[in-house]
Amino acid sequence: MKKVFVAAALVVFGAGAAFAADVITLPAKNGNVTFNHKKHQEALKDCKVCHEKGPGKIEGFGKDWAHKTCKGCHSDKGAGPTKCADCHKK
Repeated sequence: MKKVFVAAALVVFGAGAAFAADVITLPAKNGNVTFNHKKHQEALKDCKVCHEKGPGKIEGFGKDWAHKTCKGCHSDKGAGPTKCADCHKK
C-alpha cells in the first residue's frame, strides 16, 4: 500500500513538470518575451526557484514579478539576458 501511495504522489507532483510547455511566449507591450521553460528546468533543477508552491502556475505572476524574479536571478548568477531588448522582441 505504501508503494502505491508513493507512486501516486510522484505522478501528481511530477505531472506539472511533465506537461509544461517547452517554450512559453509572454505578451508584452514593448515586445513579447519568449521564455525557454525546458532550458530553465534543466539548468535550475528545482522548480521551487520560481514556483514557490511547486510545479504549476505562478501565483502573482506578471510584469512586476517577472522583472524582480527573472532579472534578479540573471543578475545574481551573472548569466542570461540583462537588457530589455534581450528578452522583449518586437
